[in-house]
Amino acid sequence: MEFFEKSRLVLGTGGANSLAALEEAIVASGTGLVTVALRRVDAAGPGLLPMLDRLGVAVLPNTAGCYTAGDAVKTAHLARDAFETDLVKLEVIGDERTLLPDGVELLKAAETLVGDGFRVLPYTSDDPILARRLADVGCAAVMPAGSPIGSGLGISNPHHIRLIRQSVDVPVVLDAGIGTASDAALAMELGCDAVLIASAITRAAAPAEMASAMRHAVVAGRLAFSAGRIPRRFHAVASTSDLGLAQW
Repeated sequence: MEFFEKSRLVLGTGGANSLAALEEAIVASGTGLVTVALRRVDAAGPGLLPMLDRLGVAVLPNTAGCYTAGDAVKTAHLARDAFETDLVKLEVIGDERTLLPDGVELLKAAETLVGDGFRVLPYTSDDPILARRLADVGCAAVMPAGSPIGSGLGISNPHHIRLIRQSVDVPVVLDAGIGTASDAALAMELGCDAVLIASAITRAAAPAEMASAMRHAVVAGRLAFSAGRIPRRFHAVASTSDLGLAQW
């Protein structure tokens, strides 16, 4: 997708202490795309959108806070009018305790929005079958959760993330659960096309430094994936051949 030409790191704006801290983190991350919740634009202050425009960073509106397909569809239409973009990160949450997606409502909303001409990027679970169904209805990407939002637990099921990568032809963006740079590198090593990070950066003790760490982790992980890792073996394998060893 064109958004990843600048960076494979997508930054969430939730949790930032101030607009100044957010700007420092965005610059340090090198991102070209940030998510913004329609309901939070006013709370973030009138300077958010002008700041993003000044930095040359594109906006990915999201439907955070929606619990039904109907609410998510209405929010997406409002966001399209407000931000003048057909892009939408679709979130339909199942409950407040887990903040995990409601797969039934998510699929219903995705199908409607694709039909309405949106380019839909759904936040989904790490279920490969649901991810494939979302891709089949025309979503522009799938965004599986590594672990619950804001948990910092990293990637709970790397095997499923790898299965999702093999199951869909659209970009895979790991979303939620990343706690530190090694989690982001692992996501990329598993074959993800990008990662979306919010809390791990905006709530870090030093957000700009963590943003820089994530930036380098994403690049390193992608290079490692492209290079191809060696297979895991149960026993040791000498790196030097025995050619030329003295024979006794």
